[in-house]
Amino acid sequence: MNLILFGPPAAGKGTQAARLVRERGMVQLSTGDMLRAAIASGSELGQKCQAIMARGELIADDIVIALIEDKLKAAEDAGGAIFDGFPRTVAQAEALDAMLAALGEKIDAVVRLKVDDTALLERVSKRYAEQGRPDDNPESFKVRLEAYNRNTAPLLPYYAEQGKLTEIDGMGTIEAVATALDAALA
Repeated sequence: MNLILFGPPAAGKGTQAARLVRERGMVQLSTGDMLRAAIASGSELGQKCQAIMARGELIADDIVIALIEDKLKAAEDAGGAIFDGFPRTVAQAEALDAMLAALGEKIDAVVRLKVDDTALLERVSKRYAEQGRPDDNPESFKVRLEAYNRNTAPLLPYYAEQGKLTEIDGMGTIEAVATALDAALA
């Protein structure tokens, strides 16, 4: 199964994806995790990504697509992927469809975690104070949230027209969101 989890940064996609990995053996392909790993490596790409993310901007499609493509075959061999933070644009969605088609696969389900932007900002501010993650800086988070809402909006009809989109309330408890997500995947 190939699943896309939609929701802005800090919506709980990573928490739910980790649970699905544990319970269903799927592989999580998180662009956020991949980008943080690139930054931690100190590579030239990592340094470039760090500067872009610190400004709250989204990483260019070609970089993100290359990161996903590098991990896709292993995920498919494991029985499917959970795409977390990807695709973020229609161009990325089209590239993902083409990459999966080349492997004889497709996206099976798309779940959007609907959340309140104000509550997310509070969540991120708290996480920033506790963990100090640079991409959780409240000011850059506001820019990322605006970019997410602007760039991802066209993806909703893209997947709705394919009959793959389900929306669930992402503001509930972790357990309530998990129950709704499992129901959507049944």
